[in-house]
Amino acid sequence: MIYLKKTDYEKILNHAKSELPNEACGLIAGEIKDGNKLIKKVYLLTNTDRSNEHFSIDPKEQLSAIKDMRENNLVPLGNWHSHPESPSRPSEEDKRLAYDSKASYMILSLMDSENPVLNSFKISGNTAEKENLVIE
Repeated sequence: MIYLKKTDYEKILNHAKSELPNEACGLIAGEIKDGNKLIKKVYLLTNTDRSNEHFSIDPKEQLSAIKDMRENNLVPLGNWHSHPESPSRPSEEDKRLAYDSKASYMILSLMDSENPVLNSFKISGNTAEKENLVIE
């Protein structure tokens, strides 16, 4: 189970909308308790590809976020990105680029602008397994 505060969900949503028509991206950090991931901080980072089909996280911003996690005793839990024109599921490229089978990969679909959809996945090889995501 992965838990996200509603205010952090809104932060992701607002950033993703502000980056349209391109994909937006970032990192998530927090703690793991009783096997559950508790997201304590969301990082809004720059998609250096400036593309609506893929993203690359700005390396300087990523390093800064990792330093911030360490300073605040947070564990890196994974990343998030938006799909402006496709469903909330990993693309073949998302699967190919998934580097850590323990990480959570959150995908926000803005395909239906009135009803955005956020899902989280564990990705191992070519297999993506949906995680139970609770927004509270």
